[in-house]
Amino acid sequence: MTQAIAQAENQTFVKKSLYESDYFLWTEDTIAQLKARNFDRVDIENLIEEIAGLGRSEKKEIKSRLKTLLEHLLKRIYIDMPDCFNGWENTIEEQREEIIEELMDSPSLKRFWDELFDLSWQGALRRVRKEYQPKGFNFPDQWQFSRDINSILNINFWE
Repeated sequence: MTQAIAQAENQTFVKKSLYESDYFLWTEDTIAQLKARNFDRVDIENLIEEIAGLGRSEKKEIKSRLKTLLEHLLKRIYIDMPDCFNGWENTIEEQREEIIEELMDSPSLKRFWDELFDLSWQGALRRVRKEYQPKGFNFPDQWQFSRDINSILNINFWE
């Protein structure tokens, strides 16, 4: 018993910040401090990190949806499986709508289109090749069509 007490006294206790111990409560407290204009009580460092993370999250969302869109465009264009066309076209339409909404909410993300397209293309190509090349389907190394935002979000390349 004496040894346990001695160990507890010798340990250095690190107090966790509210941000580390209860994220939701931290958000409520931060909002309250900002509304009250108690700027000296705002956890600025973590608030900056969270706002930066929001921007990264928006880009990641576009990239993920664009990758799914490109996967299904590749399938619809290069795979002759008519029974699957409707499902692929539905996914294409859904991803297009979601990307359009994201870009309407954050139009400045359009400036990253080429970068996001390149990353999404590589991921989409890798996935469809893994699934369909063993079945005898081939895909081009490069996107064969226009890759600007308007084209990707509106043209049915298989027609």
